[in-house]
Amino acid sequence: MSTTIDDEVTSETPKKPTKRQRQAAGIAEAASGGVKMLLVKVLLLGIVDAIAVYAIFILISSEQWLVAAIVGVVTAIVNWIYFSRTKLPAKYLTPGVIFLVVFQVFVLVYTGYIAFTNYGTGHNGSKEQAVSSLMSSALERVPDSPTYEVTVVDQLGELGLLVTDPDGEASVGTTDSPLTEVDAEMEGGKAVAVDGWTTLNFADVIARTDEITELAVPFSDDPNDGAIRTPDGSSGYLYLSNLEYDAAAGTMTDLSTGTVYSDLGTGAFTSDDGEQLLPGWQIVVGFDNFVRAVTDERLAGPLLYVTLWTFAFALISVASTFFLGLFLAIVFNDLRMRGRKYYRVLMILPYAVPSFLSALVWAGMMNESFGFINQVLLGGASVPWLTDPVVAKISVLVVNLWLGFPYMFLVCTGALQSIPEELQEAATVDGARPWAVFRLIKLPLLLVSVAPLLIASFAFNFNNFNVIYMLTDGGPRDSSAPIPVGFTDILISMVYKVAFTGQSRDYGLASAYSIIIFIVVAVISVIAFRRTKSLEELN
Repeated sequence: MSTTIDDEVTSETPKKPTKRQRQAAGIAEAASGGVKMLLVKVLLLGIVDAIAVYAIFILISSEQWLVAAIVGVVTAIVNWIYFSRTKLPAKYLTPGVIFLVVFQVFVLVYTGYIAFTNYGTGHNGSKEQAVSSLMSSALERVPDSPTYEVTVVDQLGELGLLVTDPDGEASVGTTDSPLTEVDAEMEGGKAVAVDGWTTLNFADVIARTDEITELAVPFSDDPNDGAIRTPDGSSGYLYLSNLEYDAAAGTMTDLSTGTVYSDLGTGAFTSDDGEQLLPGWQIVVGFDNFVRAVTDERLAGPLLYVTLWTFAFALISVASTFFLGLFLAIVFNDLRMRGRKYYRVLMILPYAVPSFLSALVWAGMMNESFGFINQVLLGGASVPWLTDPVVAKISVLVVNLWLGFPYMFLVCTGALQSIPEELQEAATVDGARPWAVFRLIKLPLLLVSVAPLLIASFAFNFNNFNVIYMLTDGGPRDSSAPIPVGFTDILISMVYKVAFTGQSRDYGLASAYSIIIFIVVAVISVIAFRRTKSLEELN
């Protein structure tokens, strides 16, 4: 009986927690509670909420209702997560998810959207903005215009005019906002100040004369009513446009020539003979950019040789860096070599220097006139390392080999050291020669771990913008091409030039090219990864 009672007492007595359990409980308690942690949490969330509220006000003022709603909902969810005691995994995941959505998902989605529009030079804004810009560009002063007393004002960096009409009524407006009547502070019958605006003093007006003289404030919501402009910052006059806009008919008429430009759905007012008034406005054009990217005769030639060079550059870069890195890894993996660790350090030095800096240094050394290679190593020769189409391609490959082989050297060194020595010893005992051991045993086993990295290296070099831009800027320039493209440009650098260089910038076409490049690299990567599965049988 006593034994039974003792057993029951022992079974009811709780076990003493271990040291590790006590440490875990202490960490959990410190992370979930405490006045200091609560204050820090409130402070950080207060900063986040303040930024979010400010962003919401800015978005609402810009009439970005959907984005403002998204910011508000996300802010509320973040507060709910971090003030909850049961959402510990979400507290760690939330910052990463937000940054992923903002900097990756949004960028990809927006690029995809731009690819289906005519966004570019002359088609940057809305139709209303295009009409306002066209009307403003054709303004001429009305000969018998009354004089309006004006005061130059500023609101958050945006210039405006505080106008006093001949009847003594005060109005304020900006380039984007027509004149609106306000209650202003008057001085000598002239409005000199208004709430929410900062009045510029004489020195500020002088300093910003160019901006002020270019300022045209619409007289009303109807663009045909003209605008107020001032030549000196104190007196304004009425200007009327030589263009007349008919919103109902969707036409723009040149009053000096009588030419009528109509909205034909192409994103610009177009006359009967095909002449367009620019700027136009942004519209959705469907797959037109994709069709133009592969069928436009002006782009077909440059696109063909740039695509071929891109594949050649990526394949040769991967092959050359891999085989050089593998050769050096085999050499410095030999136990008979003395000082191997010092040589290995020297081999990875190019990898430790940022690639864009190395490319700039190489560009200086390869300068035809005063570069180190021509002047010192070649005794004053004039080899056109960066200016001849063929030699420039060789130079790019050499520099990329210099930048890429350390990575392959490290990868191959690790892969070789992971191969069991017993395999090599067994093959040697069976009479296999070193070359046969390498070709039939080491190389296949090496490719099991290295093949995915080779695919990743191909994708990287396919879009290796840095070395091309920093070394040759895509040059030498192809003067016969209708777009600013050179003989060493790869697809990604050509896309950059289509989007950001030249007099005409076509963001829609550049986005279409970006999507095409993504599809090409993705298809090649998927096929290559499927092929590499056959190597897994070696394990």
